[in-house]
Amino acid sequence: MKKILVLFIFLFHLLSVPSYSKNDLYEKIDLFSEVLENIKKDYVDDVDQTEMMDSAINGVLQSLDPYSAYMSPELFKEMQTDTRGEFGGLGIEIGMEAGVVKVISPIDDTPAAKAGIKAGDYIVKIGKEQVQGKSLLEAVKLMRGPVGTSIDLTVRRKNVKKPLNFKIVRKIIEVQSVSSKIIGNEKNLAYIRLKSFNENSDKQFLKSIKKFETKSKIKGYVLDLRNNPGGLLTQAINISDFFLEDGEIVSTKGRKVSETRKFFARKGDEIKGKPIVVLINNGSASAAEIFAGALKDHKRAIILGENSYGKGSVQSIIPLRNGGGMRLTISKYYLPSGKSISEVGVIPDILVEEKGNDFSINSDKDNQLNYAIKLFSS
Repeated sequence: MKKILVLFIFLFHLLSVPSYSKNDLYEKIDLFSEVLENIKKDYVDDVDQTEMMDSAINGVLQSLDPYSAYMSPELFKEMQTDTRGEFGGLGIEIGMEAGVVKVISPIDDTPAAKAGIKAGDYIVKIGKEQVQGKSLLEAVKLMRGPVGTSIDLTVRRKNVKKPLNFKIVRKIIEVQSVSSKIIGNEKNLAYIRLKSFNENSDKQFLKSIKKFETKSKIKGYVLDLRNNPGGLLTQAINISDFFLEDGEIVSTKGRKVSETRKFFARKGDEIKGKPIVVLINNGSASAAEIFAGALKDHKRAIILGENSYGKGSVQSIIPLRNGGGMRLTISKYYLPSGKSISEVGVIPDILVEEKGNDFSINSDKDNQLNYAIKLFSS
């Protein structure tokens, strides 16, 4: 009963119920207690009440949105431990939807991307474990493991009737966030692929720009954010600022005053007004959407490709008294137009559906990049 009381206190603090609805909440708490007693008394199998309470707490958080979740003390400790050199991953950014794991984006040149995992795939089985009923963090734990070991994933994909099976070998995931090249028939376009927004992305990105700007024949830029799962908000702001003279880049709004902020561009366009095409797809999320949305709203770039993912919220990790933790959404991103990114994403100016997922700067196979190149010659 002590654990039940802890959950009741947790619910009170989480929901901050106004006085006029407290009676309704008391009734729900009584109902919850009645359900627990019936499970304990009549359920066909013995139930671990500790695990059941963890599931109940996690259920409260996951009912809020796909990104809020509870971490048991064991899982929270694992998430905080530096496992570099011991544990490997698959190279995917994931979220939860309809009780299963949804791939937000496979990261370039990682085991998942090479195996053929795509943005929008639903992972329904990890090894022999069904994902249904597990939390996002439990699914992450199942996918982690020693470098060099393999994992079997069963995937459901839109417009594919049968489930797909992938055997993927875990590796240490080290992402070089920026790569660049001269492209185009006349070798006069600068192509920069941004794979993620990590702590050094802005420095790498600016270095590429300065290299291209020394070449007088460069007439435009193609910025590729496809399958970019996002990253640091500060990096999205810094890189957006490279191309904007002024105006708002993004704002965040939350219940607390401290979570409601606006971020603005400083004077100076690093490429002096040259035209830009930004490539996005359903794997472009979070910070990638902030960048694409800011350039779109300021009419600084043409956005080409497919709708982005729609992850426009900020999560905070909050330690709990039992040694566990919770990931809680504390604010949402809003574009300069005032539109929210959440669940809507960034809609491209030119819709070009992706054929295949080869983003290796090969215009013969990459129809979206090929379309972008043609825009500069029209």
